[in-house]
Amino acid sequence: MAPKPQRIRHLVGATWQNAMKKARTMSTETDTESSMKDGFSKYADYLNNLNDKRERVVKASRDITMNSKKVIFQVHRMSKQNKEEVLDKAVKDLAAVTDQYLSRLVKELQGTDFWKLRRAYSPGVQEYVEAATLCNFCKTGTLLTLDEMNATLLPLSDPSVEPLQINILDYILGLADLTGELMRLAIGRISEGELDFAEKICSFVREIYRNLTLIAPEMDDSSDMKQKMETMLQSVMKIENACFSVHVRGSEYIPLLGSADTSYPLLGMPDIE
Repeated sequence: MAPKPQRIRHLVGATWQNAMKKARTMSTETDTESSMKDGFSKYADYLNNLNDKRERVVKASRDITMNSKKVIFQVHRMSKQNKEEVLDKAVKDLAAVTDQYLSRLVKELQGTDFWKLRRAYSPGVQEYVEAATLCNFCKTGTLLTLDEMNATLLPLSDPSVEPLQINILDYILGLADLTGELMRLAIGRISEGELDFAEKICSFVREIYRNLTLIAPEMDDSSDMKQKMETMLQSVMKIENACFSVHVRGSEYIPLLGSADTSYPLLGMPDIE
């Protein structure tokens, strides 16, 4: 049996070693917890900033939607007498939407991975595409391309960072909505006797639909696009039926068109007493 002093020294040494191990373990655990807290704090800050940015982007998108609709309403005020005046004002209003509202969206999203927030700003961009393409068609009779639209956004961006560009999906969805506005415009032109313009709209809308029917099957299961294709077909049919009715039953449309000239070339048949 070991002497009592040696036993005491042995117990003291073992106790000291255990205390040192526990201290090292507690120190390691404290460092680990501190690093984890720092990591999660960074994640929390990132998510909070992203949510704040999303709210600002949603607000900007709503402003773009509201003011783009005003541009579309302005175009629908067009008539034979005031066509140039109405279209000039619509173009100025569209430029104001670009400078005042779309520029806010560009500043929020430039230089970032804006695909993460696409659903937040997509409705506004689609409405803007619809307004811009409608104005361009009424002014020039042609389709405003995606490259031309993105070129107008470049001056709004900081050259040192990646600029916000309208993506192909939002552009196509905006074009699908355009056909509905063109249908309303065509019916209005027919009621005022502008049959040539209505037929031009009909050919334009039919061409858009034909090309989009080739693209839609290749899209990644876009439910929005499927619904818009069905609505687009209805718009094409309404324009075709209206133009067809004027050709086949033209004499019945003379009072509606406000014309007493039964020899109008598109009516095709004499007036019936």
